[in-house]
Amino acid sequence: MSETDVVERTVRPHTRDSLAADLRRVGLAAGEVVVLHSSLSAIGWVAGGPVAVLLALQDVLTADGTLVVPTHTADRTDPAGWQRPPVPADWVPVIRAETPAFDPALTPTRSMGVIAETFRSWPGVLRSAHPHVSFAAWGRHADRVTSDHALAWSMGDGSPLARAYDLGASTLLLGTRNCTSLHLAEARSGRAERCLQGATVLRDGAAAWVTFDDWDYDTAGFDEVLESFCRREGITPGRVGDTDSLLLEQRALVDYATEVFRSR
Repeated sequence: MSETDVVERTVRPHTRDSLAADLRRVGLAAGEVVVLHSSLSAIGWVAGGPVAVLLALQDVLTADGTLVVPTHTADRTDPAGWQRPPVPADWVPVIRAETPAFDPALTPTRSMGVIAETFRSWPGVLRSAHPHVSFAAWGRHADRVTSDHALAWSMGDGSPLARAYDLGASTLLLGTRNCTSLHLAEARSGRAERCLQGATVLRDGAAAWVTFDDWDYDTAGFDEVLESFCRREGITPGRVGDTDSLLLEQRALVDYATEVFRSR
């Protein structure tokens, strides 16, 4: 969506203060741990753009809270499996050998949105070191959430998603229905096939191509599970800016989705 389109459908500009008020109305509170998925264009035109959105979230959560954001990098996966777009087979060894190692401070997100891309280098933010599915976090539990992110089984029980789960996190879907937390349910349910993944990482100060075991993650059925969970719990969207948003208890959602995936 172009900025012109966003301006035309926004009645009045949203601000740091107005967004903070909206976030409080949907139930976000000081001291919470929250896993954020967001779309800036869906919120409407914001004075200050992604910076104002992140400041509003910090205003509500306060330093006692923790904000967690997926900062994934699909372009650092094995090029042999790329589909959007695929690359010629003779490119694959070159890409594996020449791609710089993943660096939490340098490597940009891919297709995660401008809020996530702004957040990854935000002052005080820590980012996990997984080359495919890193998470960034700010606040009280940032170090606990992001440290020691295992290469293998990347969104399972050794991941920041599982640490957020253990901390009693919420999941905030701000203008989107993409919900990374459901991958934790997918991993725990056993529905995903095993696969061999690869990435360029730092080993003893030098870039090296490494392989590791992982699940072949698939979002099929995620929308249906999310909708059925909300129906069962009687959850209806609240408004943040111009968009419907959902604030969900992550543990309840993951436990419900795990059982649904197992039953299938």
